[in-house]
Amino acid sequence: MSVRNIDLTNLLQDIKDSISGKERDYTKGSIWKAIMMLSIPMVLEMSMESVFAVVDIFFVSKLGANAVATVGITESVLTLLYAIAIGLSMGTTAIVSRRIGEKNKEGASIAGAQAVIIGIVLSVPISFIGLFFASDLLSIMGANEEMISQNYLYPAIMFTTNAVIMLIFVNNAIYRGAGDASIAMRALWLANGINIILDPILIFGWWIFPELGIAGAAIATSIGRGIGVAYQFYKFSGKTSRIHFNKTTFRLDLPVIKNLIRVSLGGIGQFIIATSSWIGLVRIMAIFGSVALAGYTIAIRIIIFSILPSWGMSNAAATLVGQNLGAKEPERAEKSAWNSAFINVAFLISIGITFNLFSEFFIKLFTSDADVIAIGARSLRIISYGYIVYGFGMVIMQAFNGAGDTKTPTIINLFCFWLIEIPLAYFLAIYMDWKIDGVLWSIVLAESLLGIISIILFKRGKWKETKV
Repeated sequence: MSVRNIDLTNLLQDIKDSISGKERDYTKGSIWKAIMMLSIPMVLEMSMESVFAVVDIFFVSKLGANAVATVGITESVLTLLYAIAIGLSMGTTAIVSRRIGEKNKEGASIAGAQAVIIGIVLSVPISFIGLFFASDLLSIMGANEEMISQNYLYPAIMFTTNAVIMLIFVNNAIYRGAGDASIAMRALWLANGINIILDPILIFGWWIFPELGIAGAAIATSIGRGIGVAYQFYKFSGKTSRIHFNKTTFRLDLPVIKNLIRVSLGGIGQFIIATSSWIGLVRIMAIFGSVALAGYTIAIRIIIFSILPSWGMSNAAATLVGQNLGAKEPERAEKSAWNSAFINVAFLISIGITFNLFSEFFIKLFTSDADVIAIGARSLRIISYGYIVYGFGMVIMQAFNGAGDTKTPTIINLFCFWLIEIPLAYFLAIYMDWKIDGVLWSIVLAESLLGIISIILFKRGKWKETKV
């Protein structure tokens, strides 16, 4: 057998082990191999998360521009929930991965269980807001009377059932921190499979089910995620799992909770800053009407679909940084981050080129409205111009988070998004009369600046001294 055949056989076995979740020590051996083994299930996981957004908007787009705009407004507000969930997930991954690097599985399990408790507690007031103030949220965000009266159930259901969003993020962060990304991947496969089946059935009233319209999309998504969460907890209960939950792990451990909150606050803060800027952009875009908002919303959903696999690579970098710092290997941690960043840049460049060549094709998959297509296609092209620099930035920012240094990315986000992006979008769109283009170019400039600043600060190396 030739060397090439042996290498191919080994590669296929590594891919198989990666997807099956075979336990490995990522603090030793080839860094490129560690990145590949972690990235494959994480990229597939993030791809599945992006499918939620694309599937919903695909079916909802059949209901018209108002329905699409309602989803866009709801998602822009829900980004605050995602900010909390992702921020808590960052702290969870940082601490769990550090304990795993220290070979302390019990400590990792306790930290994971306390993160679940925090997530459940945080979801309660958000459910209350969704139950009683859904119409008010749409009104504040500039929705017209028809959108509010006909579509308020969509935000009501999404916010009321937010616990499943919170838990699917937190639980997957636990698995990623433990280096067991395959279970996180499978949970989202299951959740998406259910969502894809239920979406058309509940939206259009297929078979024996009533036609629920846009509310059916919210119900389908919530049921899908709920079943995914149930699968996660089923796996946590297994004694062979790297992270094992039992009555002892769920006893309140105030020092661990305090540490989780301390590390997570930076992550929550940075994503609240980043995602609230999207709310500001949607509010500016709403000035130009529901057609402009619909085109922008479809484009953003497609962009999310393209970027979430990159988040998989970024999450792999975060896990490698955390585990290697726990194993007292800071130089290996740094090299893991840079290698992951170069892979991500290459990937995003290819996506950017594709969007520029076939932007109208992608928008036409969701709508036949010529005006919506034109706005959506232009949005895809312009935003993709920032992919080169942002490809570095998103990995490096996650590397900071994986080290437990959530403060630095928070400061970067505050500067780039609140002090640069929102004021610039308003200035270009309104005062310079660039309209929609003003919002789009503000995104490109802010994201590019974020990438440059994060690279400069990461090279200084202070993150290696972070204690969690």
